[in-house]
Amino acid sequence: MSDFRQPGPPVRRRLDSVTPQTVRTAAQTAEYADPREDVRYEAVRSRDARFDGAFFFAVETTGIYCRPSCPAVTPKRRNVRFFATAAAAQGSGFRACRRCRPDAVPGSADWNVRADVVGRAMRLIGDGVVDREGVAGLAGRLGYSARQVQRQLTAEVGAGPVALARAQRAHTARVLLQTTGLPVTEIAFASGFASVRQFNDTVRAVYAATPSELRAAAPARDRDARRTATPSAGVPLRLAHRGPYRAGPVFDLLQREAVAGVEEVSGETGRRLYRRTLRLPYGTGIVAVQERPGRAGTGGGGWLDARLHLTDLRDLTTSVQRLRRLFDLDADPYAVDERLGADPRLAPLVAARPGLRSPGTADPEELAVRALVGRTEAERLVQRYGKVLDAPCGTLTHLFPEPGVLAEAAPHGTPGALAAALADGSVRLDPGADRDDAERALLAVPGLDARTAAVVRTRALGDPDVAPPGPAVPDTWRPWRSYALNHLRAAGEWENDR
Repeated sequence: MSDFRQPGPPVRRRLDSVTPQTVRTAAQTAEYADPREDVRYEAVRSRDARFDGAFFFAVETTGIYCRPSCPAVTPKRRNVRFFATAAAAQGSGFRACRRCRPDAVPGSADWNVRADVVGRAMRLIGDGVVDREGVAGLAGRLGYSARQVQRQLTAEVGAGPVALARAQRAHTARVLLQTTGLPVTEIAFASGFASVRQFNDTVRAVYAATPSELRAAAPARDRDARRTATPSAGVPLRLAHRGPYRAGPVFDLLQREAVAGVEEVSGETGRRLYRRTLRLPYGTGIVAVQERPGRAGTGGGGWLDARLHLTDLRDLTTSVQRLRRLFDLDADPYAVDERLGADPRLAPLVAARPGLRSPGTADPEELAVRALVGRTEAERLVQRYGKVLDAPCGTLTHLFPEPGVLAEAAPHGTPGALAAALADGSVRLDPGADRDDAERALLAVPGLDARTAAVVRTRALGDPDVAPPGPAVPDTWRPWRSYALNHLRAAGEWENDR
């Protein structure tokens, strides 16, 4: 495709106006009946990066699918098809554009907001549940039959759980091929494929290239990273986000909360490095994320630099998704800022801090315990009950103790009751948990108050619309009340209201 694409007029639209229900699937035949597709075409014509990840477009004459901001020549409207996910485009026979790399865009903000079965399923698939437990395991976690999950996902996003997991595996494989020097055979299994043949067939289908050709076609920055990406040096990654990203308050929070032995924040403000240990499905990890100083006019977005040291590379996808939730990288700052910026009280705060995020957590069960007991007690629990790393790295020496360990070692009081509920599944906080059910289960824990439950719902479950008990929070701030309160906290106003 040509490099000489001319931008059209900017499209002033909110990202949340693009929903999976409005994206045309291969089965639909009324190609131009939906005026909302014309909005998407305008986003494509103007190369609007704000829509990257919200939808994908494919060109029938080339067989390629792209992100909306792809810099190639604008295709004719009659040749364009729209898809809600990369997996749906792949399922219709399109291959990924080698130039814009549509598989590397931020995830759709819709899956963070939605609390229905499709939103929960998408979060679980992102966490690698299908690769580890199969479609039956996914369905069991959601409380539906496998057939119901398949039907709902196909209807909403144009692809079933197997296809969505396959697209995710393909993306992981590309990252490893282009940023590490690992043998292709190791990459195949680290990406989650059951065999080398399946790996080769999928890479060829998705990228129209063999694994060796895909590695040779890596951008210069990835080739440079590959030279230093040894198992001891870790896997370097760029964690993409859309729109402006106000990193300072996120790193401020992580620095205030850092639990010794498990986390550390070092460096000067604006260029701090956050490091922490992770307990993962196949092993353990140490991850590091670099703060990037804020820049005016961030356009369509940017990234945070990260490096992952994993004892088992099969955990790469899961660890990346957990970092994305921790740093709230899949949020839609345009929709959030537009809604909150219309409120007289919040307007100056939003203008002062565009792109302010609502941080989550890399370990929901750990967050719940820490929210209850506080930082000092959490550090005591780490030193007394935490698992010592086989290979400590500087000040990072432990994993946070598992709920089962805490329930057995310290069974008394509210912390013991919470640990027991987490260990036996009475309280579920995984990415596919029902938020209302989880909050009710938390409030059933003896001694756990509504304020702690609200913190867990916001941080561990990623709910963007939580109003803790206390002063009334206006409904006009919905569905972004969690973000609104973060603006007030950043301005020092929420504490005064309490």
